[in-house]
Amino acid sequence: MSEPDSLSFEISKLDLERHGKSPAAADIPQAVLFACNFNAIRSPMAAAILRYLAGRRIYARSAGVRAGETDPFAVAVLDEIGIDMSKHLPRSIEDLEDTSFDLIVTLAPEAHHKALELTRTMAVDVEYWPTLDPSAASGNREQILEAYRILRDNLFRKIKSRFAFSNAPQA
Repeated sequence: MSEPDSLSFEISKLDLERHGKSPAAADIPQAVLFACNFNAIRSPMAAAILRYLAGRRIYARSAGVRAGETDPFAVAVLDEIGIDMSKHLPRSIEDLEDTSFDLIVTLAPEAHHKALELTRTMAVDVEYWPTLDPSAASGNREQILEAYRILRDNLFRKIKSRFAFSNAPQA
């Protein structure tokens, strides 16, 4: 690094620390959209988990390529860890009133393509997190719930890691 670049980095680092933020905190988005196919399972679970972990520090929403129906298994497995998703109303990406997000996390290939289409002319980061759809699980109620728990726990770990929640509770 040349001298001016090094000095510039140190000044911005000091500015962040003066405002109570670590340099790593500067990389944390302030507004996040999670997107999947129907906004019924994966994306609303992820948004609910992020809201639970971040409180008001990060604005979190969810949407789908199409609006589906709220999935009772998704509501049940989040309820097991104290997160209420019972009032979730599925919406499509087109239904969003505001698209001012810093980051869009897509959880399904179709949603990823839709997000890339949406953000062609916007300065928004898009990340793809390949995520299995637990609604494809078969078996008895407990076996199906277990597939949803695996999704919940995977999303919880990924969100804690991505958004630097080191002291957050476990799923």
